[in-house]
Amino acid sequence: MSSSLLEVKDLRIYYYTLTGIVKAVDGVSFTMAEGEVLGIAGESGCGKSTLGYGLLGLVPPPGKIVGGSIVLDKTDLTKLKPSELRRVRWTRVSMVFQGAMNALNPVYTVGHQLAEPLVLHRGLSVKAALDVAADMVKKVGLTPDVLRRYPHELSGGMKQRVMIAMALLLRPRLVIADEPTTALDVVIQAQIMNLFKELRRVERNAMILITHDLSLIAEIADRTSVMYAGKMVEIGSSDTVFGSPLHPYTQGLLRSIPRLRGKEKITWIPGVPPDLRVPPPGCRFHPRCPYAMDVCRSEEPPEVEVEKGHKVSCWLYAKR
Repeated sequence: MSSSLLEVKDLRIYYYTLTGIVKAVDGVSFTMAEGEVLGIAGESGCGKSTLGYGLLGLVPPPGKIVGGSIVLDKTDLTKLKPSELRRVRWTRVSMVFQGAMNALNPVYTVGHQLAEPLVLHRGLSVKAALDVAADMVKKVGLTPDVLRRYPHELSGGMKQRVMIAMALLLRPRLVIADEPTTALDVVIQAQIMNLFKELRRVERNAMILITHDLSLIAEIADRTSVMYAGKMVEIGSSDTVFGSPLHPYTQGLLRSIPRLRGKEKITWIPGVPPDLRVPPPGCRFHPRCPYAMDVCRSEEPPEVEVEKGHKVSCWLYAKR
């Protein structure tokens, strides 16, 4: 890993609904280096997928980026016009969408869908684009004849490999993978993760892995961040976060993972995530936290760097 590739500062993404404003991402900041893999974990509804879509400017209505910056290669993507942002997508940053079953267009062949970005962004002829696509599907473990087939003719694992090939076609500097193994059986999950590791070695691009599966993050990510209720509550190297978790929420998540060895009981985090239309004051985790103090209920905790590169937002570690 070398110089900074991505800098996200105080990013806020809200959904404006008839029943109120949902603060799905509320003041998230982090940086990424070139070639780094960052895992983002958290419960469903914590805002991690919204964050991924926001990095590409693809937040669906009624969502909107209302504040903060997303600087990729010294370019603030939040300042770009829609036409300028379209030139950035797939060429500099791309995404493996959650649910490959529904991400591919059922009325076009796989070859048509893979050739399209090469024709639009690189100006290649259809024949040349199909040749490049054939090379890429080989890299993800498929045979070139898949280009003539329609999505409904493929298995779930094959569709996911097509999505990965599409995300890598234009050699982007950053790939965002949103729940890339959801709905796949454990054997195909292992194949997909091995594929990611091999492609990372060959292509050398950075990756954001968004998932609720901590075991996947532990296997592939250099650093791990944990989100809760629209906030990033802890971030650090994967070895540090998994070996010495600081935030009570991170500790609760790790205690809920079944283990093959040891006699530790599986526990769970009591309560439910808050309604992001009316989040609780202070620390958003305090209603479920076993260590909650008076200050947690009234004041939002600052981000504290407990050791180099390991940051946590919790009053247990902040000076008052």
